[in-house]
This record gives sequence, structure tokens and C-alpha cells, in this order.
Amino acid sequence: MEQHEVRVHRSDENLPREDQLAWKIAEVATDPVTVPDEVVEMVINRMIDNAAVATASITRGPGIAARAQALDHPYSPGSTVFGVAGRYSPEWAAWANGVAVRELDYHDTFLAAEYSHPGDNIPPILAVAQHRGSTGADLVRGIATGYEIQVDLVRAISLHKHKIDHVAHLGPSAAAGIGTLLGLDTTTIFQAIGQALHTTTATRQSRKGEISTWKAHAPAFAGKMAVEAVDRAMRGQTSPTPIYEGEDGVIAWLLDGPGALYTVPLPGRGEAKRGILDTYTKEHSAEYQAQAWIDLARKLHYAHPELTDPANIGSVTIHTSHHTHNVIGSGANDPQKYDPTASRETLDHSIPYIFTVALQDGTWHHVDSYAPERAGRPDTVELWNKVRTLEDPEWTRRYHSIDPAEKAFGGRVEIILHDGRTITDEIAVADAHPLGARPFARADYVRKFQTLAEGVVEEAEISRFLDLVQRLPELAPDEVAGLTVTARPGLLEQYPTPKGLF
Repeated sequence: MEQHEVRVHRSDENLPREDQLAWKIAEVATDPVTVPDEVVEMVINRMIDNAAVATASITRGPGIAARAQALDHPYSPGSTVFGVAGRYSPEWAAWANGVAVRELDYHDTFLAAEYSHPGDNIPPILAVAQHRGSTGADLVRGIATGYEIQVDLVRAISLHKHKIDHVAHLGPSAAAGIGTLLGLDTTTIFQAIGQALHTTTATRQSRKGEISTWKAHAPAFAGKMAVEAVDRAMRGQTSPTPIYEGEDGVIAWLLDGPGALYTVPLPGRGEAKRGILDTYTKEHSAEYQAQAWIDLARKLHYAHPELTDPANIGSVTIHTSHHTHNVIGSGANDPQKYDPTASRETLDHSIPYIFTVALQDGTWHHVDSYAPERAGRPDTVELWNKVRTLEDPEWTRRYHSIDPAEKAFGGRVEIILHDGRTITDEIAVADAHPLGARPFARADYVRKFQTLAEGVVEEAEISRFLDLVQRLPELAPDEVAGLTVTARPGLLEQYPTPKGLF
């Protein structure tokens, strides 16, 4: 990897285009390097993963609304939308599928200086591939670029520190991935990256307090903007420059300010794009920092059944990283994280709630664990209010470690019982993590898809999609168009379609 120093430049310094981060990213996107076999296999895994969680979301409110918007924009050749037949304008297909993928908070993640869900790159890149008649091999190359750029930006540039939402890294990565897919030149991709970043910076209020349905829409919006940015750039339209380094640019006014200095790693010329291999998916439908805690709670449920009764417990203290404590723990100071009437989006960002339910149930379900009747159960509310988080410097250090063997997303729990006993246990990474107790492999991705698709699509459709996607590098353009699923007959008609402007 080559290390690129990025800082703010005064306008009179006239920073050459070739020295700007957006240009360096575009150069990575245009490098026709071979995609390693292990990267190809992981791209297929994540295509299956995305399809699984999108299929599970097509009857949920945000997915229904976003799909309704896409259906009002039919287009030929166009792109497919999960759940329905037909072809639709690619930016709207990217939007609808992006919402479906993100709504359950159930697909892949990468955490470093910033947070991310790199699988959010797939809907816009796939939509453009279908619209433009790209091959499966083209699609693999585009997705590998999208993942690489997002992972590299996330390694180096913190957005959340300045309350900027993490999708500001997604606009540029998706634009770069589309550029690779289409074989665009460096200048065009450079302009698309600048436009995509300029239009996708927003605050993190979407993940604070009473979390709304916009949390599902935010990455889909970034993907839609990336598609539109590429379209404008292909028509010769230019972007604010330098978008990162300018004295009135993103770094100077939204991030670390005029004195900032970042070191961004990017593959050198001829170096394979392997970023996807450093990412990890979710076994459970919850914010990633909750994954390990669900696994630990599940373990404690069976080892100590007495912990399911709040009458036995004096307190539960979760010692964890700064991020877990301050974003999804009691350190966020959000009363909604203890509110049994809170939205699903809020509850999946509440580690006190998630740990309580997993401890009592010994399992986790993407629907049942968030049901209003489950959240409002009196014994759950009583135990839930005994759970607090504390930042532990050692777990914070491990969270930020660049050593994969040391990097951790868990912590230690201390449970004090009324009978005088104290039960403690700890977990570093989720069971499904590559270094966890049961790392996810192809069979797990397939099983996740089959489980979430059950009752939503017919068995023949499940088999058709799985057979197709596992041949991804060999697919002809007409086969790439089949990388979607159609809901079983009559299912979607049961759900009212909201009307808007279109």
C-alpha cells in the first residue's frame, strides 16, 4: 500500500490535480489489476449477504416506500428492484435496493478510524451494471474497487469525531466502483468522486436520539448520488476542486480543520484490491458492536439460567470501548436507549436492550427480538434498567488496534447477583468474525439467505439466485440482469403502497 499525505491547501498554493486525494482514488479505480480468487469468492459471499437482508426487508416500511418510488420510474434497459419484476431507472433501483439492504442493519461492516457498511457499495454498482449491460467479471472488478476505497478511507479519516455521517465515505467509493465497472478514464472518475463527496456529507443526527427510518435511507441516498455524479461526469460536468484539500473544502470545514494531516493508504499501481477481505458480516440483525455481546449473552443464558430473572440481579456493567459506550451504550446519554416504546432503529443501537433480550432468550431474531411486545415485557424492562456501560481504556485501545489479531469489538461484563456472587466473562470478537469461534463461510451466507428468504420468495427462486450468483465471474450481461429475486405471488399486494409526488 502507498501512503498518501492529505492536508488542507490555500487556494494560492494551486495544488495540482494529480496530487489530490480524489485523483489518487481515481487512479486506483482505473488500474486494471487482476482480482484475486479469494476476493472474487468474498464478493460472491457479500452479494448473497446483501440479497438475504434485502429480501427480508421488502415487506418492511422503508423498503416498501423506497420500492414504490423506484416503481414510478420504469426505464429500459434499466435495472432490477428486489421483490418485483421489470426494469427501472438505475439511480432509483440503487435507491430502492440500498434501502432494502440497509434497513435491518444486518449486512457487513468495517470499523477503524471511521465506521462503515461496505456492502452499501453493491446496490449502486449492480444497478449500473444491469443498466449498461456489464458482465459478471466487470461487476466483480467494480465491487472490489468500491470496497477497497471505502476501507481505505475508513482506515484513515474519522467522520464521526466531527458528527459527520459515515456515508460521506460511501459516495466516493461507490463512484469509484462504478468508474471501474464502466472502464471510465481517470479524469471522469475524479470528477464523479468530487461530486459524490460534495453531495453526501450530512450530520450524524440520523444515528442519535430518536433514530428514524432515515437511517436505512442514508446510504441508499449516497449510492443514488454516486450514480448521478457519474452520469454528470460522463457528460463533461466538473466538481468542486480540490474537494478534500481545498481551503473551503471538506477537511477544512467539516473535519479536522485547516491544520489537519491525514495519511490515507491506497493500493499502488499493479497492487491487488484486497480491502474486502478485511471486512466482516453480521450473524445477528443489530449494530456491529452488538454482535459479540449477543454471542456472550447467549452463552451466559445457557451457562447461568438464573441470570434471566431480574429478581436475582443487582447490576450488570459492560466494560467496553469508547465507541460502544458512547454510541450504543449508556454513555450516549440517550433516554431512548432505555425506552420500551422506542423505534426498532433506536433499539438496534441500544446495547443495554440487546444484551438484556439476548440474555433472557438465549437467541436473537431480526423481527421477534425487536417486537413491541418483546421490548415492553415487564421483566425485560426491569433487567434492562440494571444494565450500564463503562468505557475501558484497554478495550478502546484494542478497538483501534491495527493488528487484526488484537483488534476487538467486545469487552467484559460484570454481573452482581443479590446472593453475593459476581459473574464475569468477556469476548473480543463476534463468533462469526474471521477470528471468532465460528467464522462465516460460504455455507453460512447461503443459510442466511435461505432463512431470511423463507416465505418471501419461492424455493425455486431461491435456488435460481444462488446458482446464478455463485457463477458471478462467468455471467453474461443478460445473466447479470437476473441478480435479483421476485417475491412469491400475492405477497407484496398485501401491503399498501404509499403515494408521494410521483
